[in-house]
Amino acid sequence: MATNPSNRLQTYQWTGLDARKRTISGEQDAPNPQFLRNMLRRQGINVTRVRKKSGRSTLLARRITGKQVALATRQIATLISAGIPIAQSVAAVSRGIENPRLAEIFDKIRRDVEGGISMSHSIRKYPTIFDRLYVNLVSVGEESGTLDHLLQKVAAYLERIEEIKGKIKAAMFYPIMVLSVAVIIVAIMLIFVIPEFEKLFSSFGAGLPTLTQSMIDMSHWFREWWHVFFIGLIIGFFLLRYFYKRSTRAQHAMDRIILYVPVIGPILRKAVIARFARTLATMFGAGVPLVDGLAAVAGATGNRVYYDACQRIRRDVSTGRPLMTSMAQTRLFPPMVLQMVGTGEETGELESMLEKTADYFENEVRDAVDALSSLLEPIMIVILGGIVGTLVVAMYLPIFKLAAAF
Repeated sequence: MATNPSNRLQTYQWTGLDARKRTISGEQDAPNPQFLRNMLRRQGINVTRVRKKSGRSTLLARRITGKQVALATRQIATLISAGIPIAQSVAAVSRGIENPRLAEIFDKIRRDVEGGISMSHSIRKYPTIFDRLYVNLVSVGEESGTLDHLLQKVAAYLERIEEIKGKIKAAMFYPIMVLSVAVIIVAIMLIFVIPEFEKLFSSFGAGLPTLTQSMIDMSHWFREWWHVFFIGLIIGFFLLRYFYKRSTRAQHAMDRIILYVPVIGPILRKAVIARFARTLATMFGAGVPLVDGLAAVAGATGNRVYYDACQRIRRDVSTGRPLMTSMAQTRLFPPMVLQMVGTGEETGELESMLEKTADYFENEVRDAVDALSSLLEPIMIVILGGIVGTLVVAMYLPIFKLAAAF
């Protein structure tokens, strides 16, 4: 029971009076304010005020990235393998971390370890930074005396996952930026440019081409309703995000749609399968039971469809079914993956087969993203040129028509 409160520790700022009636203050991690008051009272401090530490400093701190966690993990593993105690290794690494929020977290882990709490129990307090896979491997490493080796495996795993994520984000960044620029250009032309041409055309006293009239009508509508248009987009975005975070049905539906989007869907599917294989190989190779490993794999897939599938696979495996059979029933894994898993189960080389599967699909994702990047650039240029060109032609058609009349 002693370890349960530590899983929900929060940082509190307190003010009180010591034995000499002097005002003192400080910060302390505790499961609740009453626990903190009792602890300080035993130290001879009469607490006058306790409040939860404001999250402003955390919000203002730079976001913690997977690369930063991977680098810190690898440094800790290197120091531990050199014979330096865990607490000293964590302290040394925390002093060299540039991100103040991550440095503060590792410093708290160091204090916990010095206080007799295991590293695995300490990092459980930060589930957004250290996922279940990270915690499980640290726990196995502490029990088996191979913490440095397993931390190296965690670091390598995080680096591979971040590399795939970075590739996909980089491929998505360019089209999003081009489309954003296109929206801004169209908005400027509809609000400022087309009205000036409309004034010019009104002096012609003649009918306008259909394309030109359509652009002018669109300009009228946009100038009158632009605020409703953009407010609607913003509200729609936040509503979509709200329901996605709070509804498992919405997550499942949206993630399934994404998997079937042309071009992008196959890449994301390969990336999910690569994460599945890499995570399961890492957990299984560390000696984590397959059923427990599948629980961590479900959270690592990053897709609700595969998350639900992993939970079904986990239930089937816990009843004694082979992993390959359970995976096949989900109809989400290619035959090649099923064949590799089946071979691994039969030969006792499941970790090796999963590693090879992950390597294959990671390479597939890299090649697909590179091909997509080279393909998207000309496509986006054509789209942007087509949009702007249509607006320009629409505005100059009446002028060409007037010139032809003379």
